[in-house]
Amino acid sequence: MIIVTLTLGVVLSFIFFIYISNKPASCSLTILSLLMAIVSMVFIIRNDHDHYGMHEVTKTTTQDIYPIGNQQVKMFLYQPIGTANKHQVYIYQKSENTRKKSHTQTTDTTNQVVTTNGANRMVTQTTRWEYKSDTAKLWFGIAGESHKFVKRHNILYVNKSVQVLSTQQAKALKKIMANKSYQAKLKAQGKAFVTRQVTAAMKKNPTMSAADRAKLVKQAEAEFQAQAIKNVLTQIKQ
Repeated sequence: MIIVTLTLGVVLSFIFFIYISNKPASCSLTILSLLMAIVSMVFIIRNDHDHYGMHEVTKTTTQDIYPIGNQQVKMFLYQPIGTANKHQVYIYQKSENTRKKSHTQTTDTTNQVVTTNGANRMVTQTTRWEYKSDTAKLWFGIAGESHKFVKRHNILYVNKSVQVLSTQQAKALKKIMANKSYQAKLKAQGKAFVTRQVTAAMKKNPTMSAADRAKLVKQAEAEFQAQAIKNVLTQIKQ
């Protein structure tokens, strides 16, 4: 509608100035028409520059996200964007069984990581410009400013059992875990740790059954692996 009033003001000012012979009437009507055109132009500029007649509307969506890695080390990765490291893109999976990796948006987006005891999920707050009323939409709708993107904020709720590592840290972790000498050392230390745990338990309960011993061995192995991974993670994060 605002384009119509602008066009109408320009056309009428031309008609009134050229085709009306009565000079006082011609001048008055021409001035009024030009004023209508100027006012229309002012509001068009305000709508375009200041989003006059509009307000910001934020929509919140939630989706489950899944960590990358295996049962030993589950992790979400982030990749710094730019040299200042002020913005990161986070990498995750949309499904537990998929191999395809997804990531947060690279532009006009801020990310926040929150540690939780619950499930891994991402809450996305997307803000767009919307018209305040049907009247504002009627006047300025032709400008195409409705639904115009403003900003996006992702909150990644990450279970405390899942690691959040940079891609460089993940590469360092993979390199250490694949090192043959490290694996041999870890195997020897693990065997000694399990033996100590079983020996201590047998002293307390000499009649422990074979099934209970097997269960204890599994628990000790899991405990040692968890501690070993924790030590490596501490090392690569320094």
